[in-house]
Amino acid sequence: MAMYQKFMGGFEVNRRLLGAGVVLTGAGALIGLAGTALVGAALLSAGRGWVQKLETAPTELAHRTLNQARAASLAGLEAWRAEHPGMTSHN
Repeated sequence: MAMYQKFMGGFEVNRRLLGAGVVLTGAGALIGLAGTALVGAALLSAGRGWVQKLETAPTELAHRTLNQARAASLAGLEAWRAEHPGMTSHN
């Protein structure tokens, strides 16, 4: 097997060096992926612990805030209607 492969125009590539580079790049990519998975697991675990320590569940807090927004919107609409009697939102 030839150590160098010649391409058009005399461009020569050392096949052993190229192969070693491909292997090292693949190994580095796998190590990086494993590291990313570990970071994600650590952050997920920390997030779960933080949510469990909250006094109010996030879903309950979201429902409460949505109900407050609806009540404020309705109060604003009623105040506007009181200031502009006879006007409706339908034209």
